[in-house]
Amino acid sequence: MPDRQIVGPVPGTKVPRFAGSSTFARVPEIDRVSDYDVAVLGVPFDTGTSYRPGARFGPMAVRMSSRHLRPGHHVELGITPLQHIQVVDAGDVPVTPFNIDEAMDQIAGHASELVSDAHKVVAIGGDHTIALPMLRSVTAVHGPVALLHFDAHLDTWNTYFNAPVTHGTVFRRAFEEGLLIEDHSMHVGIRGPIYGATDLDDDKRFGFRTIRTTDLEDMGVPEVIGAINQRIGDLPVYLSIDIDVLDPAFAPGTGTPEAGGLTSRELLRTLRGLTGLNIVGADVVEVAPAYDHAELTTVAAATVVFDLITLMARRATDAG
Repeated sequence: MPDRQIVGPVPGTKVPRFAGSSTFARVPEIDRVSDYDVAVLGVPFDTGTSYRPGARFGPMAVRMSSRHLRPGHHVELGITPLQHIQVVDAGDVPVTPFNIDEAMDQIAGHASELVSDAHKVVAIGGDHTIALPMLRSVTAVHGPVALLHFDAHLDTWNTYFNAPVTHGTVFRRAFEEGLLIEDHSMHVGIRGPIYGATDLDDDKRFGFRTIRTTDLEDMGVPEVIGAINQRIGDLPVYLSIDIDVLDPAFAPGTGTPEAGGLTSRELLRTLRGLTGLNIVGADVVEVAPAYDHAELTTVAAATVVFDLITLMARRATDAG
């Protein structure tokens, strides 16, 4: 646990939540504190998307909706996270929208300046391509990790229009680069049609277990939580959450929506059951606000980010 004065967010009882700082949940900017435990990093990149663009505007929109949060005591997780860990907003990665390979290097390089044994990053995307450079930066410190991936799609294609790095290929690339601990990673929320059954065969070869949306319905959330904990255990884990894991009724503002997804309650309840995980990094991606309605998607994404931070705080207090 940090032995220092924690600088918390701007209190909503002093400055209304619709005013004041534009950082995530109005936590301090990174240059306003001497040290931190978790940095929230915007990654406004969507050149890897295959359908509807616009996730480059996700970080800004999620931050705006995070003003709605009351970042005090978390009722479900039983902790006031921002009293126990120092959370900061690290701003956005200055990333090119024109060259994917260059962008990957820029994102990994910027994130590497923030990640260490004592410092974690929660990235706000951007499309899912950003998960690859984030994994590169995290594994440079922690070694290979288990991947817990919430998504409607597997994201383990080989190429798309001959492009090897897109939002649909990142986890195949991660496997090939040795970033993942084999046979300890999972997809949750997969659904919808795919281009061919070989996609499923390839995915199994990469060592993933898949819990589809229909599996979650049959198993129930508690059993899914148990399956995740059993597969990952105390290994270092990276959480990657594509907001399209939610049904379009709950998250219409995304680039590749798929009918039949999780409810917001199912996703949040699952995450809140993962208090034992050793989370070393995370991202929340594919928020495309141009397709959103009444901030449904951005409020969901902001809540997920705050829950990830709270899980990290629970882990730190339990360990301390």
